[in-house]
Amino acid sequence: MPEKLPSLVIVGRPNVGKSTLFNRLTGTRRVIVTDEPGITRDRIYGKAEWQGRVLEVVDTGGIVPDDKALIPAEIFRQARVAIENAALLVLVVDSSAGLIPLDQELARLLRTTGRPFVVAANKVDSPLQETNAATFHSLGVPVFPIAAEHGTGVDDLLDAALEQIKGHDVEAQAEEKKVIEIAIIGRPNVGKSTLLNRMAGEERSIVSPIPGTTMDSVDTDVVHQGRSYRFVDTAGIRRKGKTNLVAEKLSVVMARRGLERADVAILVIDGEQGVTQGDATIASYAEQSGRSVIIVVNKWDLAVEAARRAADEAAKTAKGKAKRAENAKPAQHEIDKGQLLFEYEKMVKEKFKFLSYAPVLFLSAKTGERAQKLYPLIDRVAAARVRKIPTPELNRWLKEEVDLGRASNPKARPVRIYYITQAKIAPPVFLLFTNQKKPLHFGFERFLENQLRAKWEFPGTPVRFIQRLKKRGEKSASSE
Repeated sequence: MPEKLPSLVIVGRPNVGKSTLFNRLTGTRRVIVTDEPGITRDRIYGKAEWQGRVLEVVDTGGIVPDDKALIPAEIFRQARVAIENAALLVLVVDSSAGLIPLDQELARLLRTTGRPFVVAANKVDSPLQETNAATFHSLGVPVFPIAAEHGTGVDDLLDAALEQIKGHDVEAQAEEKKVIEIAIIGRPNVGKSTLLNRMAGEERSIVSPIPGTTMDSVDTDVVHQGRSYRFVDTAGIRRKGKTNLVAEKLSVVMARRGLERADVAILVIDGEQGVTQGDATIASYAEQSGRSVIIVVNKWDLAVEAARRAADEAAKTAKGKAKRAENAKPAQHEIDKGQLLFEYEKMVKEKFKFLSYAPVLFLSAKTGERAQKLYPLIDRVAAARVRKIPTPELNRWLKEEVDLGRASNPKARPVRIYYITQAKIAPPVFLLFTNQKKPLHFGFERFLENQLRAKWEFPGTPVRFIQRLKKRGEKSASSE
């Protein structure tokens, strides 16, 4: 029986960004984030990984005052279970609103629990706004200015959390989890359930539906060539909407829910129809979730047939050919499948530029054509997701092989990277110690990512960078 993870519990009044911070810490978009207060009603559980350690993160509902009391006891009691089991409490406040009586009252109640707590002063979107967090020091606990939406300052918060709660070793967690969890996502009627049946039924293996984390969720376990796979939330895959509009909305909801628990997302698109706006919407959720992605172009047999028909129609309408072939039997045009595949993949990559790292596989779930290529691709992508590069190798690569002068950086001051280390896996996150506090330019990050991928393979897996200003006394690459 694995030891329970130490728990970091997020508390605060409504609409201060608790759910946004939860999503940022866990690397998911599991919680709905809107401007409407009180959206999160239940406790939501997730995991955060940082600097090789793992801890549990709990999001609690916003504490809403009534007209007569600052903190109604019955509302506070809803979060009591999570608070009593917490190793560290994080009180989230809105720095732009300043310190209000409700924040003070909540801080007082947290002290009565006997649990250590810190303050995360959210919505500090620029260095100029950091002074807004100063007033919260009067609460007598450490204060961390953060921008949960953009990730600024969250690394400092995690560092402090790990000083208080050590967390569990990531590698030990990885050893416990030997099942690759896969979410099949996509628009209605693109062949998701057919692909699931092909993957589960093609092999004579153990296939058993087991209850998932939600009441209407069903997982399908598959053993293929001795390896275990779990296709998550397959009840959502099979469910049909009453109308096209409802089904379209439902597909997005199911995609988001399936992504909560998956390691790898298989994005299925209809090869006959091509890439649609609905595909792009679901693909964007996959990218934002931090999950590894494989793009599957299904119904490839129909796409080839459609290309053949198009070639025939083009031949019929060509000038002079129709007259000359009036009495002749129309010829069937042979399609170069290799060329068609190359051009189609180029089009898919163009449509999904933000998923440039995702491999594209063409198959027919119905006939099984090329379907045998999917399991090896899943294995390859899942392995890349948990790849850990030693710090000395990273800094050697940075010093000897990367020419930062070639990077696109419109800022006047050149960016210098003194030190780089991999802070986490699944997905890989790299911590950069630089000479600047402002976020790196998108073009600079893209250059660095391309260089990193050219050196080490990360197929299907997003790569993230976190920048930190190097302070005096911190280690540098030369000291490694």
